[in-house]
Amino acid sequence: MTDDTSPWLVVGLGNPGGEYAGNRHNVGFMVADLLAERMGARFKAHKSRAQVVEGRVGPPGPASRRVVIAKPMSFMNLSGGPVTALRDFYKVPVGHVVAVHDELDIDYGALRLKVGGGDNGHNGLKSITKSLGADYCRVRFGIGRPPGRMDVAAYVLRDFSAAERRELDYLVDRAADAVETLIADGLERAQGTYNS
Repeated sequence: MTDDTSPWLVVGLGNPGGEYAGNRHNVGFMVADLLAERMGARFKAHKSRAQVVEGRVGPPGPASRRVVIAKPMSFMNLSGGPVTALRDFYKVPVGHVVAVHDELDIDYGALRLKVGGGDNGHNGLKSITKSLGADYCRVRFGIGRPPGRMDVAAYVLRDFSAAERRELDYLVDRAADAVETLIADGLERAQGTYNS
C-alpha cells in the first residue's frame, strides 16, 4: 500500500521533436501538455533527460496530491531510463507512477485504466517495465489498428487523420480528466467513470 502523501509521477509517452508532435504515438505528450496547462505551469528541463512540471491535483487543501508531470526526452524505446531517474529523484512509489500511452488494441478514443500487465508490443512500456517492473498504472488511449496491411510502426508514427483530429481535443481532455480522477479518487473510481 502506498502512502497517500507520496508524490505521483505522470509520464506522457512520446518522441521528442516537432516532426513527431502530431503522431498517434505522441498522444501521451498531448495529455501531459494539457495537464501542465491546467496547472498553469511550463515544462522545464530536468537532469533525468525529461521535461517536467510540478504541481497539485485535486481539491485545494490537505486532499490535494503532489504530482510531477513528465515527458521523457529520450526516444520512446528508451523511456525507462528517464522514468526510473525521475522516480528515484522524487521518491515516487511504483504504484504512484502513471504511464499515459497510445494503445493499438483499443478503438480510437476509448480509454482503459489499469495497473500492471504486459506491454502489448509497445516499446515505451517495454522499456519502463524493464526498469521498474510491471506494477505501475497505465492510462491507455485507443488509437485503433492500422487499416489494411499498413505496417504498425508506420501507422503509429503518422499524424492523426483529419477525421480523428476533429475529436482529438475532446478525447485528450477526457484522458487528462481520467489521470486526475485516478490520482484524486483512486483507480476503481477512475475505471468506473472512464473505462469505455
